[in-house]
Amino acid sequence: MSTIAVIDYGMGNLRSVSKALEHVSPNSKIIVTDNADAIRSADKIVFPGVGAMRDCMNELEKHNLSSLVKEIATDRPFLGICLGMQLLLDSSEENGGTAGLGILQGEVKQFPKPAPNSGIKIPHMGWNEVNQISTHPLWHNIPDKSRFYFVHSYYASPTNLTEVAARTNYSLDFSCALQHNSIFATQFHPEKSQLVGLQLLKNFTEWNGQA
Repeated sequence: MSTIAVIDYGMGNLRSVSKALEHVSPNSKIIVTDNADAIRSADKIVFPGVGAMRDCMNELEKHNLSSLVKEIATDRPFLGICLGMQLLLDSSEENGGTAGLGILQGEVKQFPKPAPNSGIKIPHMGWNEVNQISTHPLWHNIPDKSRFYFVHSYYASPTNLTEVAARTNYSLDFSCALQHNSIFATQFHPEKSQLVGLQLLKNFTEWNGQA
């Protein structure tokens, strides 16, 4: 039986994520934990996150998980969700500048202030079209330009454009999914994205970590 660890550092939509994983992979063992040994021994890792990046980094440090995430992110299938994607980058403009984990090169930037009467509101909240850039295994059985659910005020700007797996437009084009070796990460919430989101999670539970 495959074990999937959902990292619990106090800043994620853990119940929704774990329930969605249980639904798509009933034969897997899903654990929600901050225990380093349990996380290290899992076959696959899910790294969710919501809220402010500085708060999440502080919580990771409090739970002694920062170095562990760096250790395990590149040696087994690893899925980052929402802030769990942004934390993988070098830094964020949030709170006047916040250091990330530096697993992927790039910066997290704030959406520009919308023009008056533009109809654009920040945060970017709701359903939006996802344009697939790669042919990654996690896109299996998911039509290009499917709509996923977003909630965020900052967006990822990776240095290496070959790591962009998908893009979305909301006042500007931005990277909404990243890929690097055994890492796949999404700005959108697959656990809130109905059938296409469940399909992505199912693909993850069946993924061997090879692009």
